[in-house]
Amino acid sequence: MRLIFAGTPEAAVPSLRALHSSGHEIAAVVTRPDAPLGRKRVLAPSPVGRAAAELGLPVIKAARLDDAATERILAHEPDLGVIVAYGGLVREPLLSGPGRGWINLHFSLLPRWRGAAPVQHALIAGEAVTGATVFQLVPELDAGDILGMAEHAIAPDATAGDLLQALSVSGAELLRDTVDALASGAAMPRPQEGEPTFAPKLALEDGRLDWARAAEHVRDRFRGVTPEPGAFTTIGEERLKIRGLSPAPSDAPALAPGEIAPAKGGVLVGTATVPLLATRLQPAGRPEMAAADWFRGLRAVPRLGA
Repeated sequence: MRLIFAGTPEAAVPSLRALHSSGHEIAAVVTRPDAPLGRKRVLAPSPVGRAAAELGLPVIKAARLDDAATERILAHEPDLGVIVAYGGLVREPLLSGPGRGWINLHFSLLPRWRGAAPVQHALIAGEAVTGATVFQLVPELDAGDILGMAEHAIAPDATAGDLLQALSVSGAELLRDTVDALASGAAMPRPQEGEPTFAPKLALEDGRLDWARAAEHVRDRFRGVTPEPGAFTTIGEERLKIRGLSPAPSDAPALAPGEIAPAKGGVLVGTATVPLLATRLQPAGRPEMAAADWFRGLRAVPRLGA
């Protein structure tokens, strides 16, 4: 089939490469415009834009899929649109423009975690299994018929960054197989079943760790917001970013929520149940460092989150 591929972040690159190496033709790649990166804020293409250029594919850069973008996309006369984390909505007349419409690779087991941040919310909720779903795009958010689905066990120490990277690879295989099935007529769409849950985009404040909760809940949130938007706590009015947080040794002393104490490999932090071990921290205005080094530099021992 003749495809249009729409995607932006690194998580969409394996899908682009998998489809490029298949027997289908990618007529053009749609991605978000170049964005400023680094301290010097130099404009750079998106990961998908960069990969498309390496593969020699035409690129359409669009901040949103408006009338101008729709005209450019449909001029390629695609059989199928494929979208993976593009970062914008596909509306009519673009939605029904390709002969077979659009399909979407979503990193959850739909209808669970519809929305922009399914991987993060699955971890925050403490789930042990997630996966990827390819579905037919419809006007309602992530609600179309399922064309393919694959489960993925979540490693106990996986962060959102780790899990998204793993799902981007396995999801790319699922997407390629689904496109093949659509082309051959073997695809069997089925409605989504069950009560949907939703995964809205996370804000900076969603990264705040509440030490008054049980250790497992604190660590689930840490994993879900790492690396973005990033986990943090406070010391007075200053933020302290938490870059590494592990279960504490079984013989760790009891600590009140937010109370800290030095330990081998880092700093113990009390929760509502058992302590956790902070291994890497980043104080405000300073580089990331080992938690033990941060503790040794303290003049007084604070309580986190107070």
